[in-house]
Amino acid sequence: MYLIDSHTHLFSEEFDSDRDFVIQRAIEAGIRLFCLPNIDTESVERLHQVSDQYSACCFPMMGLHPTSVKAHYQHDLEVIKTELNKREYIAIGEIGLDLYWDQTFLNEQIHVFEEQLRWSIDRDLPVVIHTREAFPQVFESLYKVGIERLRGVFHSFGGTREELEEIVLCKNFMIGINGVITYKKANFRDYLPMFPLERIVLETDSPYLSPTPFRGKRNEPAYLLHTAAKLAEVYNLPIEKIAEVTTENARRLFFRRGLHNDT
Repeated sequence: MYLIDSHTHLFSEEFDSDRDFVIQRAIEAGIRLFCLPNIDTESVERLHQVSDQYSACCFPMMGLHPTSVKAHYQHDLEVIKTELNKREYIAIGEIGLDLYWDQTFLNEQIHVFEEQLRWSIDRDLPVVIHTREAFPQVFESLYKVGIERLRGVFHSFGGTREELEEIVLCKNFMIGINGVITYKKANFRDYLPMFPLERIVLETDSPYLSPTPFRGKRNEPAYLLHTAAKLAEVYNLPIEKIAEVTTENARRLFFRRGLHNDT
């Protein structure tokens, strides 16, 4: 079985003490490639260090996360733009809107999100979208910038039926499914089968959102198997089929330029 973790923060300090072992465990479990989304200007160096050290399997994205948009957002956005000109990335991410914690910088978040969407069009890169309590605003920005020219993934989907129906209409967009699907209160499992499997990628968002039975502990890419198993249950398919389809989906979305070396 061959899987791709389409969203993991392996560069996070939570992995500093055992990153080699974490990656080895994942590879032994069948997870061969790891997509690493940037968060802010401070995470860039760590992101590069890890993606350079493990260049055969770790591939960086570049973006400014919505919760990192503060008063100095213009400077931070310029830093991110400069980094995009220095090397290759597989996506613009992690970007989006987050109104769950704080709405103080809503207008700034929208500006930063839409600017990065334009970069993705200019560079022909997919976008990795973080949205929390902000689906209407995210869709508004997508349509404003030009959704027909955009492609990407709604990271960590756990939204409503209506939100999923809206994403269905966005033909160039996939959804990312992670450990949340294993939680007892994950009601979206009931209507998830309405969404084409050919537009789903698997992710961990590690070290966050550990699947059952590891809730409360640090998440890691090897646990992607638990998400795959639950998705197989939801779609009533063998886990091998889930792995085959979602891996091809991630390849199509992130690696169509052939940046990676198969292992």
